[in-house]
Amino acid sequence: MKKLIALLCLICMGTSGFAQTCCDNQQPPCEEVQRYEHTFYEKGATSNQVAITNLRNIVCKGNALKVAFNCKFKSECAKAGDTINFTLPDALYTEEGTLLIPACSTVIADIIRIEKQRFPNKNARVYLNFKCIVFPDNTTVCMSGKPLTKDGSLKEGPWMTTGKLALYTIGLGCVGAGAGTGFAFIPNPAKLGVGFAVGIPVGCTVGLITGLLTPGLKYHAKKGENIKVILCEPMSLPKICK
Repeated sequence: MKKLIALLCLICMGTSGFAQTCCDNQQPPCEEVQRYEHTFYEKGATSNQVAITNLRNIVCKGNALKVAFNCKFKSECAKAGDTINFTLPDALYTEEGTLLIPACSTVIADIIRIEKQRFPNKNARVYLNFKCIVFPDNTTVCMSGKPLTKDGSLKEGPWMTTGKLALYTIGLGCVGAGAGTGFAFIPNPAKLGVGFAVGIPVGCTVGLITGLLTPGLKYHAKKGENIKVILCEPMSLPKICK
């Protein structure tokens, strides 16, 4: 009888140990791509594909998203190494309806370089590395992105540069017109038209040349101003329950 009880105990212990070994050696579930979906296309993006797996959502390299400055930005007040916070104003969904990033998430970027405005008429440039997204529930997701521009920098657009040249041209054109009129009026008031005809072209030409030879514009952005970010690497996102 004692031998039978001992045998039963050994069998139970062996079964328990085998079950524990199986649990310890259990492998995590394999990741499988279930389908591909698509973000709403942004001009300049090179991809809008999203891989939906059983474990996560993967936004492919080349996708673009819009973010907004959290506060005013001035290039002359910033330096390399500074951190800038942006906001994702609207939730990011795929065209098929999958929620990827909740609204009001914070997108964090580091300034990696600033080129100050310089002669002749070269605008300041700000280079950023977008490194992570923080969801409203404090979930943090790593990312790698840069501004979606031709050279990957933020700078004042051509309209602002054109406006600056126009101000110089018109301003000095008015000065030239006034000077030409004054010089014509002194010897002969009847030649005011000649003074205008000579002074305006000369003043405008000097103004345009002056505008082209002065330093370019600093980069300024208002709070809430939108920019586009393009992903340099695929971005892994957790699945979100709506």
